Amino acid sequence: MRNLVIIDDEPALRLILKEYFKTTFNVVVLENGNALLEFLENNPLPSAIVIDLLMPDMSGLEVIRKIKSHDKYEALAIIVLSGKTESKERIDCLNEGADDFMIKPFNPEELRARINAILRRINRDI
Repeated sequence: MRNLVIIDDEPALRLILKEYFKTTFNVVVLENGNALLEFLENNPLPSAIVIDLLMPDMSGLEVIRKIKSHDKYEALAIIVLSGKTESKERIDCLNEGADDFMIKPFNPEELRARINAILRRINRDI
């Protein structure tokens, strides 16, 4: 089964997404960007990462920059979630290496379809 890492500082959203995706992915939920960076260093690479843009310790954009600065993480599929609707944030994330950007609130079925489309495109674990 494919692995999905979800990073969001909202416990309720982490729980909802974990429950929604548990039948199609091995789901790991993390609270912040530092936890993700530690996870990536100590575990097999996930198929995809879903990350919130606004988090207290380090923004999703900062996390993307750190991840994409390492060659071994270059092919990781990253989908950003955010309540911010300004196009500047979307453009910045996409320019830094995110594969997609969804505005909250969102439809989990659409998120699943986007993840699967990205994984098909990069031929990773699908």
